[in-house]
Amino acid sequence: MNYLSVENISKSFGERVLFDNISFGINKDQKIAFIAKNGSGKTTLMSIINGAEEPDTGQVVLRKGIRMAFLSQDNNLQDELTIEESIFASDNETLKVIEAYEKALENPDDTEAYQKAFDAMDQHNAWDFETQYKQILFKLKLEDFKLKVKNLSGGQKKRLSLAIILINRPDLLILDEPTNHLDLEMIEWLESYFAKENITLFMVTHDRFFLERVCNEIIELDNGKLYQYKGNYSYYLQKKEERITSENASIDKAKNLFVKELEWMRRQPKARTTKSKSRQDDFYVIKEKAQSRRKENKVELEINMERMGSKIIELHKLSKKFKDRIILDDFSFDFQRGERIGIIGKNGTGKSTFLNLLTGTIPPDSGRVVKGDTIKVGYYTQSGINPKPGQRVIDVIKEYGEYIPLAKGKIISASQLLERFLFDAKKQYDYVEKLSGGELKRLYLCTVLIQNPNFLILDEPTNDLDIVTLNVLESFLLDYPGCLLVVSHDRYFMDKIVDHLFVFRGQGEIENFPGNYSDFRAYEDSADVTAVKEETKTEKKDWKQNNTSGNLTFNEQKEYQKIEREIKDLEIEKSKIEQLFSDGKVADNDIEKKANELQNIINKIEAKEERWFELSAKLEG
Repeated sequence: MNYLSVENISKSFGERVLFDNISFGINKDQKIAFIAKNGSGKTTLMSIINGAEEPDTGQVVLRKGIRMAFLSQDNNLQDELTIEESIFASDNETLKVIEAYEKALENPDDTEAYQKAFDAMDQHNAWDFETQYKQILFKLKLEDFKLKVKNLSGGQKKRLSLAIILINRPDLLILDEPTNHLDLEMIEWLESYFAKENITLFMVTHDRFFLERVCNEIIELDNGKLYQYKGNYSYYLQKKEERITSENASIDKAKNLFVKELEWMRRQPKARTTKSKSRQDDFYVIKEKAQSRRKENKVELEINMERMGSKIIELHKLSKKFKDRIILDDFSFDFQRGERIGIIGKNGTGKSTFLNLLTGTIPPDSGRVVKGDTIKVGYYTQSGINPKPGQRVIDVIKEYGEYIPLAKGKIISASQLLERFLFDAKKQYDYVEKLSGGELKRLYLCTVLIQNPNFLILDEPTNDLDIVTLNVLESFLLDYPGCLLVVSHDRYFMDKIVDHLFVFRGQGEIENFPGNYSDFRAYEDSADVTAVKEETKTEKKDWKQNNTSGNLTFNEQKEYQKIEREIKDLEIEKSKIEQLFSDGKVADNDIEKKANELQNIINKIEAKEERWFELSAKLEG
């Protein structure tokens, strides 16, 4: 069943064409991701679909009776309302049903109206509405219902906006960067929720793990053309590579033909026959094709950064707290040459504060930071860039540096660096105020890199960046010879870039973990299974001592023990496949097969865990 159709829409701002005459449909149960470069009009397209903006041409047709909800990057919440009041202030159909039922109770003599309201309560499952919305708020860690919106953090506001939408249970959900400002725990919960629920999704996201595990179709806007891929992110990568290879082969063929036709055109045939006129028309089509080779933005730079001495940065017994919240407690660490450390942890555990302590932006309560004489720090913060009015892109970056020195006496100029990060020659002379949010982040990144730091600190660098830019940034960082310290919720990015982690557990507890994010996840999952097993041993011992008719039968005991072993075996299989993906050891023609195998294992684990909890509940009863 078709829910929504985008029919031949176009949108321009002055001479800048975002998209022209594009069409696609969204059908029931599809989970579609929309991929395009920053500045291509992703957010504008979302606004057009949502009805907030009008296209220049074409139309968006929503099927009659379909309820659509839109999660934007801007939280449209009222500051003075509490979390619970925000739920009741939303345009929720169930709330209207409850209101109609309460009115019917005030007029018991009108039996027809009462029966209608009663039936509507049944139809919308409205009797348990309070339980439903509180469950979702608890899952999204919004337990203090009386907390006002104005006192919420950015992540909490995002979760509240998300909760309102999930509680409303729309038929079609439109999401613009749903994982931005969420911590890893929340991202993984949301990922699991969307993967299980029969909900129709259309989203823009840069989170490639999210794309892999949630989406079953990807639509890409590339150089003004739409391409549709019926599969997840792994399938998309494989098929896109095949498409580009095919396109390049076609272009090479057109180039050969172009040389021959160019020779014919230069002879300027005098006879203007229908045949020769047709051949001339074909020549211009061939010429366009021959000159259409795509620009691949690969960043392979042998950077000749300043020499690093033996002393990098030393942290000596650092402590920091805000009221009762402990960030660091007597923390010490010596950074070594070439270290690539990722920082993960829940929101509010002090990750950004740690970076600010390291760079001297804020002072510690006690302890000290000792920086080596040769260390030049580049710090990319979440606050972004504040360009002067009327500045052009190229002028902004030149304020920070003219070039980066490379090996063998070569250099890369400011303009060349911008081009590597997807600012073509024309775009470099655009006014900064014309840039999209993602383009501004990309420009800010270039201002940090042009300073040629040998210790690079990145605080959430992937927020608002498109997948194309992320690939460029990853290529640059893989070649980067200095020290790297990264805070990010992007699991795919962390797996590719870092080789060990600082895990912020909260209240000053920081674990130094030797591995990337997938290694850590596998370790945590195996630890959870072990903990479950130990807990189960105790429960089984208690069961023998206190057996009642409400406990497990003999066959259920055997099933209970078998499920534990099966879950452990499946977790090991899951970790092995995830490690293959992380190490890039999956052949292109095996990507889809391995991704499907991984999803099947995840589904089996979830099913067995559900049965395990059922038996556990019975055992405890």
